[in-house]
This record gives sequence, C-alpha cells and structure tokens, in this order.
Amino acid sequence: MTAPKLFSPGPIMVKENVRAALAHYDICHRSPEFEELFERATAKINKLFKADDSYRSVIISGSGTSSNETVLSSIFNEGEKVLLVRNGEFGNRLLEIIQKYDIPLVDCEFEWAEVPDLAKVEEALKADPAIKVVAMVFHETSTCMINPVKAVGDLADKYGKWFYVDCVSAAAGEIIDVKDMHITFATSVGGKCLGAYPGSAYICGKREALDTLTPEMGKNVYLNLAKHYQKAEACNQTPNTPNVNLFWALDVALDNALADGGIEARNARYKECSAILREGMKKLGLKFLLEDELMSCTVTSVFLPEGKELAQFIKDLDAEGYTVYAGKGKFEAMGMFQVANMGEIYPEDCREFLKVLEKVLNK
Repeated sequence: MTAPKLFSPGPIMVKENVRAALAHYDICHRSPEFEELFERATAKINKLFKADDSYRSVIISGSGTSSNETVLSSIFNEGEKVLLVRNGEFGNRLLEIIQKYDIPLVDCEFEWAEVPDLAKVEEALKADPAIKVVAMVFHETSTCMINPVKAVGDLADKYGKWFYVDCVSAAAGEIIDVKDMHITFATSVGGKCLGAYPGSAYICGKREALDTLTPEMGKNVYLNLAKHYQKAEACNQTPNTPNVNLFWALDVALDNALADGGIEARNARYKECSAILREGMKKLGLKFLLEDELMSCTVTSVFLPEGKELAQFIKDLDAEGYTVYAGKGKFEAMGMFQVANMGEIYPEDCREFLKVLEKVLNK
C-alpha cells in the first residue's frame, strides 16, 4: 500500500526523525533515564508556549481531549463555576466534559463560525461572581476560526479569573504567548501542528494556580492534574504508567519545532502553505466558510461546487492518495470539506495537492 498524503487536521504526517524515535530501546518509566526525558520534554513545552519559570508543564498519556479533561475535572471546588465561550464542535466538546463532571456552568454560546461578542462575555463575567474560570478554544477546528483569545484573556485578567484555553489544534502552529494572553492553563497534543503522534498530550499551567490544587479536587483518578503536577515537581515522573515510547517521539518533535527559527519559522511555513492552498482553491472557483483574517494558518474550510456529492468527492480524493476531512455539523450537509496543512507538508506538496484536487473536481 502507498502511504496517503494527510491533508487532514490530525493525525498528521511526521518527520522521519520523529518516526525513528519510536524505535528507541525500551526503558522503565521509573528510571533516571525516563526522568531526564520527562524533564527535558516539559522544559521544551514551556518554550513552545513562551512560558517562563512561573509555569510548569506536564505530559498526559492520551489524546488532546484527555488533556482538556484533566484540567476541567481537576480545578474546581464545590460551587465554583466555569464560563464557557463556545462557537463550534470543539467548544461543544468542552461543554460535554463540563456537564459530565457536573461543573456549574455559565454558557456563553455563539453560532458556529460566529466571532464571540466580547461585550456578551464581559456581561456574563460581571453578572456572576461565582465564576472561577473562563474557558474557550483557541483554534476552533470545526470551522478553522481563530478565536479572540488575547481579548478574552484580557477580560479574564480584568475580573481576576483563571483562563483555560484548549490549544489542541493551535500549539506549534499559531503563536501562543501564555503570559501575554493571561492564560492559566493551555492544553495540546503531539499529533497536530507539533508534528508528533496522538497519545502524547500536554498541559502548561501557571504554578500559582497549580499550587492551589489537591488530588481530592480531581474527579478523575488517571486524569488528575494535581497528581500529575505533584509527581512532576517531586521527581519528573507521572503518577501512573505513561506511554513511554511516545515520549521519545514527542521530545524529537519539540526539538524540530523549536529549531531553525523556532515557532515563528514554523508559523511562517504554515502561513505560506495555507496561502498557496487558498489561492489555488479560489482559482478553482471554490468558496470558503470564513474570511481570510478569521482563518487559522493550518486549516481551510471550503465548500464543494453545487451538484458535487461530498462523500464521493472524499472517496475520489482518497483513491488519488489524499485525505481531507468532511465538514462537521450543519456544514457537512452543505458540502463543506476541510483541507489542513499541519505537520510535514511544504509548499510543493500544496501545489501537487491542488493539481489532484482540480482533477477530482473535474471528474
């Protein structure tokens, strides 16, 4: 079989040195070698988020959702509320977690692909002093929108609230400065913009917030942030057995992301690739869900021409060796698909994709 070209927003195609890292010899997770690996990787995660020593990172064995669930299930005392700002599928995923753990909620909902109204967010903050945390998604992948994280973070800071941001599809793609954006907790995973694998999730948290957590606050045994933080601080360990082999790949992917110009250079490549894709799709007569200034640098939401059937289109692309995503929710029924340029995709790959896309559209 020929490996498909993954123009989908995770899992992604990885660099050869990341794949090779999986072949590292076996080690025990309770060994000095693992502790050195953990310390090394978590320090790099801090750099990924432009965090200083007032932040501490930990690594969670699981998908991006596991890092989100770790935070949201671990940071509330009885009666404390979360203000959730949501406008898409992954904001709804946070809602599902919040409801599953019976966390008191102030729901600040907007339509999918609608820019959150900051006045509405501030009104909600003013109205309820029991709100402890403001939560939102950085890159709402279901629409490809970059949400106004800095502006919402400024509001959270103004009203003295913690700010939790799901950065799963943004970290190592967009420029994220947790201090400047007043982010208390940021989450992500290796198998997105970073260029590693699903199953290696991570959390970057502010120490002054982490220091207030206790294991008893956590509503989950394995995904307990206080336990992860305390074990990391004590001895660069995890509280339970982690997926050790993925740590090696994550560590190498972090090296790749931070080398040769760092995140700024990676962000520039992603912007160049998305610009090539968008210009080419415009020339093919395709319409986008969002205006350019609202889109991320790694995902483009685009509609098929009238008369084209989405499921068949995706099968036809797959037969040509290319994978894209169908749209989610109401947009799938409208013939929307998503083209991602995360991971090991470069300008020439994007130009080749456009040739194949034109061929399939003309079929």
